[in-house]
Amino acid sequence: MQPLKGIKVVDLTRILSGPYCTMTLADLGAEVIKIETPQGDDTRQWGPPFIEGESAYYLSINRNKKSMVLNLKEDKGKEIFFKLIKDADIVVENFRPGTLKKLGIDYEVLKQHNRGIILASISGFGQTGTYSQKPGYDILAQGMGGLMSVTGEPGRRPVKAGFSIADVGTGMWAAFGILVALHERHQSGEGQWIDTSLLDTVVSWQTYLAGNYFASGKDPQPLGDAHPNIVPYQGFEASDGHFIIAVGNDGLWRKFVDVLGLQTLKDPKYNTNPNRVAHREELISLLEEVFQTKTVNEWIALFEEAKIPCGPVNRMSDILNDQHMYEREMVVEKEHPTLGTIKMLGTPVKFSRTPGEIKTVPPELGEHTNEILESLGYSQAEINQFNEANITTSEKARV
Repeated sequence: MQPLKGIKVVDLTRILSGPYCTMTLADLGAEVIKIETPQGDDTRQWGPPFIEGESAYYLSINRNKKSMVLNLKEDKGKEIFFKLIKDADIVVENFRPGTLKKLGIDYEVLKQHNRGIILASISGFGQTGTYSQKPGYDILAQGMGGLMSVTGEPGRRPVKAGFSIADVGTGMWAAFGILVALHERHQSGEGQWIDTSLLDTVVSWQTYLAGNYFASGKDPQPLGDAHPNIVPYQGFEASDGHFIIAVGNDGLWRKFVDVLGLQTLKDPKYNTNPNRVAHREELISLLEEVFQTKTVNEWIALFEEAKIPCGPVNRMSDILNDQHMYEREMVVEKEHPTLGTIKMLGTPVKFSRTPGEIKTVPPELGEHTNEILESLGYSQAEINQFNEANITTSEKARV
């Protein structure tokens, strides 16, 4: 038994934030029906790379789902949609605010068909507010939310995070909100509308940076891979690569000094973290010179023996081939009916009794349209009529 078994999700999302949210729910046992236009989710065409014509991007975030092609601009399409949500628990969408209302399927309409329905809306800037109608993209949220202003090297141009952290993070908040709403529904019997946005996600994650600003009135500055409140807590270059050291308290500092064996580091101006922050530049300059004398593995061996937090700066090929990732089931292999064995990332939340599972590979466009229509009580003749009228599109189901 998976924790979300019996929960039905109608998924109107595309690209990344919404599909990541619904994949998370699907991994934990929810039935997720992905509603697509006849052209399909945009990411089906995003690449290269492709695996035998299938987009690696699409494959990364659409497992454990069923695909149904449904034209929601047609009255008959909406009729099928309302029938679909009668026994559903959740609808997830990531259109620009106002789109559902134009389609005639906004929350006020949905709850007339299902009092307990939970609608989760993901947008760039929220359903309300000055920016609500702006088109939302991950890079805009990173820039407008302040993240890019503190990311990168001092004196260099602002840069974004290396992956779409605002999109993925908002998908996580949406999934979190859905689970809270499901819990509350057990008490009230009522569904509700959840409003999450990329900008709110980025701002909410500023935590101590926002706290530092509230306390000082000064804008945080980019520090490369360093920490504004802890020293040393960053990456360093060894003779053959880079590694991370995290001296998070004064006890660790004393161990750190013992490992390096440098009398200079015993100067009182370095003995407490506030002192080390105050003398950051000279201390880091001293350490950078020392760390050039050994390899990454040599430094890591010394620091691990002293139980000082450290680790290498991995490339994707390093971490995704690391034995630990396989032991944690964070890299998994699954047989695809046309592509052979494909690798995917696993689910990061582990349950002792009801684990998540990758049951099915990402679906072909419209793969489950017939199956879903039949489950709603439509005859094959009616399904054929829907296909002829471009209300639905059915693909041959995989064997």
